[in-house]
Amino acid sequence: MSGRTLASRNTWVRIKRNWILYAMLMPAILYFVAFKVQSIMGMSLAFYDYRIVGENVFVGLKHFRDLFSTPMFWQIMKNTLIISFVKLIIITPFPVAFAILLSEVGNGKLKKLTQVVSYLPHFLSWVVIAGIWFEFLSLNGVVMDIWETVGGTRMDLLTSKDTIIGVLVASEMWRSVGWDSIIYLSAILAISEDLYEAARLDGANRWQIIRNIVLPHLIPAIITVLIINMGVVLNTGYDQILNFQNDAVLSRIDVIDTYAYRIGLEGTRYSFSTAASLFKSILSLILILVTHFTSKKLTGKGAW
Repeated sequence: MSGRTLASRNTWVRIKRNWILYAMLMPAILYFVAFKVQSIMGMSLAFYDYRIVGENVFVGLKHFRDLFSTPMFWQIMKNTLIISFVKLIIITPFPVAFAILLSEVGNGKLKKLTQVVSYLPHFLSWVVIAGIWFEFLSLNGVVMDIWETVGGTRMDLLTSKDTIIGVLVASEMWRSVGWDSIIYLSAILAISEDLYEAARLDGANRWQIIRNIVLPHLIPAIITVLIINMGVVLNTGYDQILNFQNDAVLSRIDVIDTYAYRIGLEGTRYSFSTAASLFKSILSLILILVTHFTSKKLTGKGAW
């Protein structure tokens, strides 16, 4: 029996033995086939002129040339990169810090309550979150009432080009820090208690334990999450931006996804918007590969 045949047989034996786990995995596989793989097939529309009646006409790179020759596109590309990397740089450390702080809480009930409260915003839609933040940050909102009390001048943070990106980052952080900390908290809980005990015997304080034991064990998780995030970094939170957009700040926070939505669905230029989305996907793939190989070079660890 050849090595390939033996490996194939072992795979089927393993699947048969763990069929319940694979059955539980099936809904996720069907989801990705229906909403991800099928979408990849539809990307071919970027190379055709869409026709409602009759066959689509192949036009090669025409829509990409039109895309790159549009002055507005490069401003939108700039907005996408700025918002994406500002979010990535500012938000990434907070779930790690929150997980470490949470692991240090000795009171079990307080720890569970903090976890539940911090996870809840993740389950709210951006429509609800935007409504909450509008109430707090509007010209007549609670934040401006407090700001005026301490001597500040009222301003509408949601219609100011200087503050809108900060609002996006803050609202994203409020929604995701608790939920994103789960993977880091799991990594901390997996650390052997023997390491902590040995460090205490050597006279290490809490900060030394965190620096020399906890953080090194979190590095693989941080790298993995960073590489995954690089693949979706250009998404910039489409639902979030769509709900926070208004005419006053559109030029500052109009990104590729909202541009593709506006041009494609509202302007019925389906092929052109598909070309914009495909370009973004190619950039995301390049970012994943660059991050992976850079990480392998610097730390010896990567996504695979």
